[in-house]
Amino acid sequence: MTDVFRTSPLTVLPEWIDYNGHLNMAYYSVLMDKSADQTYPLIGFGPDYRERTGCTTYVAEFHICYVRELHEGDKVTSTVRLIDFDEKRFHIFQELWHEDGWLAATGEALTLHVDQSGDRPRVAPMPDDILANLAKMKDAQKSSPLPDRVGRKIAIAQK
Repeated sequence: MTDVFRTSPLTVLPEWIDYNGHLNMAYYSVLMDKSADQTYPLIGFGPDYRERTGCTTYVAEFHICYVRELHEGDKVTSTVRLIDFDEKRFHIFQELWHEDGWLAATGEALTLHVDQSGDRPRVAPMPDDILANLAKMKDAQKSSPLPDRVGRKIAIAQK
């Protein structure tokens, strides 16, 4: 993997359009989740990983910024940037790009590595091969500047 990962194109489906005539807010999350699914094999995650290890990932926090409306039939790709990671968590930042080149939305996630093999799921360290893949991804992306929206918070600016 070199630089920031870009997914294959995804299409906005008719059933995702709300009564305002644009993509319903929930489906921006669906597009970002489908994009993460394309990224996971590079890290070593996926259904086979869960079946083999009893471990998976859970998103602990997700923050979306809606930048520009998407409409039925629009095609987007997502860039996926690894911001940071430790033995149990990783932080990614995604951007949804319209096929015409404009930014539609951003998403930022903190994801946990979870062991599901016991009585109840618990956060657990990732295996060395997964940590090595994350380190490789972070190193490949180190020359790309951090996106402006990384780490934003929701607030009403006080005057």
